[in-house]
Amino acid sequence: MSVLDRFRLSGKRLFITGGSRGLGREMALALAEAGADVVLTGRDAASLESTAAEIRLLGREAATIIADMGKPEECETACRRALDQHGPIDILINNVGGRLLNVPLEDQSLEDWQRIIDLNLTSNFLCTRLIGGEMVRRGTGGRIINVASISGLIANRGIGGRSYETAKAAVIHLTKTTAADWAPHGVTVNAICPGGFFTEPNQRWARENPEVIEGFLSAIPMGKFGEPEDLGPLAIYLASDASRYMTGATLVIDGGYTLW
Repeated sequence: MSVLDRFRLSGKRLFITGGSRGLGREMALALAEAGADVVLTGRDAASLESTAAEIRLLGREAATIIADMGKPEECETACRRALDQHGPIDILINNVGGRLLNVPLEDQSLEDWQRIIDLNLTSNFLCTRLIGGEMVRRGTGGRIINVASISGLIANRGIGGRSYETAKAAVIHLTKTTAADWAPHGVTVNAICPGGFFTEPNQRWARENPEVIEGFLSAIPMGKFGEPEDLGPLAIYLASDASRYMTGATLVIDGGYTLW
């Protein structure tokens, strides 16, 4: 087997949350190009089908499940449907998430706090328990990739909504603890911490809070935001045999932002 063969994902099936847009879309397309069939979740039928069509053009199977993964009941239903109709699942990418709020902690309601925790953390737990748990029970190993954030390592400047940083920090530690528990079963669990990528949410922040985005950009040593497709090669590595001896790792991809 050549070194490049270790990155191939032929015969594998991916389940990815929030896979129709932004970083999720790029990771889904990358893994499909490497040979994986894909099950996508998202809230918007049109964008789901658009991404699924792109995957099929690569010669891979693509299935879509419409679900708001930030709602625990819908999240559980989506996972069980994926296992029942499209299993077995070999690769799980817990990608869905978002800050959504710009509100000081002292003004944040419990309802909004719980909504952000459910979107970023509870969805991760449920998918890991259901789909990752099936990997453990099947006994043939698997790969779990949690999309955390550099916000789980730092406090972002000039913006509120600290429920986001809290949830992403918890995702990082959930990654480590699950990795320790499931390593004997051949299921690796790793986290990606993206920095500034100019996805749709950040485009919205740029319109509504341009000073925040400008300040963030000025603190990136590389002097630019990342492109969504920059996450694809890293996701392939973590999903493939190439990373078989890596588990519990937190990999930062931020243009050097957290170096200062």
